[in-house]
Amino acid sequence: MKKWMKAVKEKSMYTMVMTKSALRNRRGEGFIDTAVKILIGVVIGALILGGLYVLFSTTILPTLNQRIIDMFNYKR
Repeated sequence: MKKWMKAVKEKSMYTMVMTKSALRNRRGEGFIDTAVKILIGVVIGALILGGLYVLFSTTILPTLNQRIIDMFNYKR
Protein backbone atom coordinates (compact mmCIF):
# COMPACT_ATOMS: atom_id res chain seq x y z
CA MET A 1 0.00 0.00 0.00
CA LYS A 2 2.90 2.36 0.77
CA LYS A 3 4.37 1.75 -2.70
CA TRP A 4 1.06 2.55 -4.29
CA MET A 5 0.61 5.76 -2.29
CA LYS A 6 4.18 6.81 -3.13
CA ALA A 7 3.57 6.18 -6.83
CA VAL A 8 0.32 8.17 -6.76
CA LYS A 9 2.02 11.05 -4.95
CA GLU A 10 4.94 11.11 -7.42
CA LYS A 11 2.58 10.98 -10.40
CA SER A 12 0.47 13.84 -9.06
CA MET A 13 3.57 15.94 -8.31
CA TYR A 14 4.88 15.30 -11.83
CA THR A 15 1.53 16.28 -13.32
CA MET A 16 1.44 19.44 -11.21
CA VAL A 17 4.97 20.46 -12.24
CA MET A 18 4.25 19.84 -15.93
CA THR A 19 1.00 21.83 -15.72
CA LYS A 20 2.74 24.77 -14.05
CA SER A 21 5.51 24.80 -16.63
CA ALA A 22 2.99 24.67 -19.47
CA LEU A 23 1.03 27.58 -18.03
CA ARG A 24 4.15 29.68 -17.42
CA ASN A 25 5.44 29.10 -20.93
CA ARG A 26 5.22 32.35 -22.90
CA ARG A 27 6.83 31.21 -26.11
CA GLY A 28 5.61 29.15 -29.04
CA GLU A 29 3.06 29.80 -31.69
CA GLY A 30 -0.65 29.74 -31.26
CA PHE A 31 -3.50 28.65 -33.43
CA ILE A 32 -4.07 32.14 -34.80
CA ASP A 33 -0.47 32.42 -36.01
CA THR A 34 -0.76 29.12 -37.84
CA ALA A 35 -4.12 30.05 -39.36
CA VAL A 36 -2.72 33.36 -40.62
CA LYS A 37 0.26 31.60 -42.20
CA ILE A 38 -2.02 29.12 -43.99
CA LEU A 39 -4.31 31.91 -45.16
CA ILE A 40 -1.38 33.91 -46.51
CA GLY A 41 -0.12 30.83 -48.37
CA VAL A 42 -3.51 30.22 -49.96
CA VAL A 43 -3.92 33.84 -51.01
CA ILE A 44 -0.41 34.02 -52.50
CA GLY A 45 -1.01 30.74 -54.36
CA ALA A 46 -4.28 32.04 -55.78
CA LEU A 47 -2.62 35.28 -56.87
CA ILE A 48 0.18 33.40 -58.60
CA LEU A 49 -2.30 31.12 -60.39
CA GLY A 50 -4.42 34.10 -61.42
CA GLY A 51 -1.32 35.90 -62.66
CA LEU A 52 -0.36 32.89 -64.77
CA TYR A 53 -3.81 32.81 -66.37
CA VAL A 54 -3.60 36.53 -67.15
CA LEU A 55 -0.03 36.24 -68.40
CA PHE A 56 -0.77 33.48 -70.86
CA SER A 57 -4.33 34.77 -71.58
CA THR A 58 -5.39 31.28 -72.63
CA THR A 59 -6.52 28.16 -70.93
CA ILE A 60 -3.49 26.56 -69.36
CA LEU A 61 -5.04 23.09 -69.21
CA PRO A 62 -7.15 22.78 -72.39
CA THR A 63 -7.94 19.09 -71.87
CA LEU A 64 -9.30 19.86 -68.42
CA ASN A 65 -11.42 22.65 -69.84
CA GLN A 66 -12.87 20.31 -72.49
CA ARG A 67 -13.58 17.60 -69.90
CA ILE A 68 -15.48 20.08 -67.74
CA ILE A 69 -17.51 21.25 -70.75
CA ASP A 70 -18.30 17.64 -71.66
CA MET A 71 -19.24 16.81 -68.08
CA PHE A 72 -21.86 19.60 -67.89
CA ASN A 73 -23.16 19.19 -71.45
CA TYR A 74 -26.70 17.93 -70.81
CA LYS A 75 -27.89 18.17 -74.44
CA ARG A 76 -26.59 14.70 -75.31
